[in-house]
Amino acid sequence: MNASSCRIDLPTATLVGYWLGELDGTAEAQFEEHLFACVHCSERLSSIAQLAKEVRSATRDGNLHAVITAPFITRLQQTGIRVREYRLQPGGSVMCTVTPQDDLVVAHLHAPLRDVQRLDLVLRDITAGTTQRMNDVAFDPSADEVVLVPNATQLRQIDSATMRAELVAVEQAGERAIGEYTFNHFATRD
Repeated sequence: MNASSCRIDLPTATLVGYWLGELDGTAEAQFEEHLFACVHCSERLSSIAQLAKEVRSATRDGNLHAVITAPFITRLQQTGIRVREYRLQPGGSVMCTVTPQDDLVVAHLHAPLRDVQRLDLVLRDITAGTTQRMNDVAFDPSADEVVLVPNATQLRQIDSATMRAELVAVEQAGERAIGEYTFNHFATRD
């Protein structure tokens, strides 16, 4: 077998599951047996590990702006990343900040997502008058929340601002607002 072929061609989800330690004992043993004999899958696993290292670095540097899952936040916390979390219901608002001790700021946007097929996130900086739209964000319909990670480095540069996040279900018939959330950001001085 050469580096560019694999007789099994394992799904990426299996590689990620192995890297995260989520495979059961039998599946893990079978995967490892294949991994030791397959250069292709070993290289793919190495790429996943490198990507995770880069994501971890961007996170620690406060340069991440993304929608991720709650279990991923838990994993980051288990590795020592300090997370400031805010939880909002639709229509809710919060006074929020980021301190030098925070590696990451997370907003849990709670919403009814069970019937949603595609979800967009619209971010409005009311103070600056700018809008950004993240199309087709990843979400778990059964979790009833979207986990937003704003760029902590950018937040640290803001003295005060009002920002809004809006979750929008994109459907065949058009768009439907799922929830709007207001963040009243203020700077902390340490």
